[in-house]
Amino acid sequence: MEKLDLLYEGKAKKVYKTDVEDVLIVDYKDDATAFNGLKKGTIVGKGVINNKMSNHIMRLLEKEGVPTHLVEELSDRETAVKKVQIVPLEVIVRNIAAGSFSKKMGIEEGRKLLCPTLEFSYKDDALGDPFINDYYALALGLATQEEIDTIAKYALKVNEVMIEYFKSIGIELVDFKIEFGKTSDGTIILADEISPDTCRLWDINTHEKLDKDRFRRDLGNVEDAYEEVFKRLGIHK
Repeated sequence: MEKLDLLYEGKAKKVYKTDVEDVLIVDYKDDATAFNGLKKGTIVGKGVINNKMSNHIMRLLEKEGVPTHLVEELSDRETAVKKVQIVPLEVIVRNIAAGSFSKKMGIEEGRKLLCPTLEFSYKDDALGDPFINDYYALALGLATQEEIDTIAKYALKVNEVMIEYFKSIGIELVDFKIEFGKTSDGTIILADEISPDTCRLWDINTHEKLDKDRFRRDLGNVEDAYEEVFKRLGIHK
């Protein structure tokens, strides 16, 4: 497979065309941003960890019936993925109150929710990714009802699988953000990434934060936290 032109460069990844139809190459960067790009920095080694962790988790999810964009891991930072049209919805699943949810609802961080919550944000940096519901998504033509139902079903399955998996390595899955895309035939599949950038991960015993909140909140030891998650996953660099 040959890497061709750069198609897109985002906050955390570069995406390249390839000589294979409907296959792209994603290259993970060490750049870190928060608050819709207002805070910028670098987390050394993050690109390697996020690439390998995403692929590892997506392989687990594929076995559990969640289709993903993963084709093949090419190197420490590069992965071949299926070309998709991203559905412009950020899909957020929460198990424990934290971050914006705690602020918005006036609930102390760390309170276990009675059931998982599923929420959508309209994927638009200029607008600050505003919170929307199914009716907004339908009215704006962001997705069909069938697509929304499929996304919700897969998102809750991802949560179910990841809760158990992370628990087995001593990590509590607080919440996470995922994105879905449509292949050329309209099939909905999990895309983007699953990493400490997109998940809140706490040590199950100490509740130490092992994710991007360490960068957002200037807690220090950001690289160490990412490395700790990676070490527990048992993947080799």
